[in-house]
Amino acid sequence: MKKYIITGLLVWLPLAITIWVLLWVLGLIDGVFAWLLTATQTLLPASLHANVESLRSIPGLGVLVLVSALLLTGMFVANIFGQWWFRQQDRILSNTPIVKSIYSSVKQVSDTLFSSSGNAFREAVLVQYPRHGSWTIAFVTGKPSGEVAQHLQTEHVSLYVPTTPNPTSGFFLMVARDEVIPLRMSVDAALKHIISMGVVAPVEEHLALAPEAGRNQPG
Repeated sequence: MKKYIITGLLVWLPLAITIWVLLWVLGLIDGVFAWLLTATQTLLPASLHANVESLRSIPGLGVLVLVSALLLTGMFVANIFGQWWFRQQDRILSNTPIVKSIYSSVKQVSDTLFSSSGNAFREAVLVQYPRHGSWTIAFVTGKPSGEVAQHLQTEHVSLYVPTTPNPTSGFFLMVARDEVIPLRMSVDAALKHIISMGVVAPVEEHLALAPEAGRNQPG
């Protein structure tokens, strides 16, 4: 009986967690949409409040509005006037006290993560962390630059070491290039391996890499 219960758990647990995450995201979007409706009501005459209130009862409207807003924004910024408007907005926010420190940091991270020319999460590697002899999977995010690079005697790479099972939090490391082992597995496969705590292993990449990993292991 215990075997059947565990088998049933393995079937339903991934589905339940997936549904829970989706519901959480939808709830977050609906919360933002509800706030926008409330803000809209404060700006409109009282005679229109009932019409705005009726929008709250439409399921999925918040997601539709979000997708439409992203699509229209992308189309707007793609033309010459939109690019000019975006540059002006970027210039204003980048020179506003307090706001500029937050905006600039978030913009650099988002540009690195989502830009097609970015280097973030383009390569999965093995690195010894948190101590010598203990290995984990990390992602190369670039190379140290500026003052930091001047203090490093050899070539280093910037790494992001995600936590398990939540890869959205983790640690930032700068490690010598010859102390990491490049992996042939894709970034998606590495993320699945991390999120599953090693249960979902990319078997074909692991078998192909095994001889090479043994040759490249740092001494």
